[in-house]
Amino acid sequence: MATVKMVEYDDATGDVKQIFDEIMKLREIDFVPNVWKTLAVHPPTLRRLWDGLREVMAPGRLDTLTKEMIAIAVSATNGCEYCLWSHTAAARKQGLDDEMLGELMAVVGMFNQTNRLTQGYQVEVDPQYRDIG
Repeated sequence: MATVKMVEYDDATGDVKQIFDEIMKLREIDFVPNVWKTLAVHPPTLRRLWDGLREVMAPGRLDTLTKEMIAIAVSATNGCEYCLWSHTAAARKQGLDDEMLGELMAVVGMFNQTNRLTQGYQVEVDPQYRDIG
């Protein structure tokens, strides 16, 4: 349960309602996700995060499926259940299947393990890696 009373769509006004409409249109969904209803208690934060997310997740050199897969990896690593489910749903709309998700989770698990071991041993970075500019 959220620590604040979420702003429901029917209670939203002004900028908040506009953002809610943008979220549903862009994500091609018929509801306002709880994360956005929660952030709406502080409209400047809602606006800042929504604008940032739209910008970062827009197609660029990386396609949107790749970006959603990165979001899944970060969410899994950070232990954010909400984001993991949300971004998995978005990625599935773009073609992510169980085999791809399994492979993604294998990469996430492997690099979490090797990163922790490398940090634990305080392995020095090879100078050749620093010269790849």
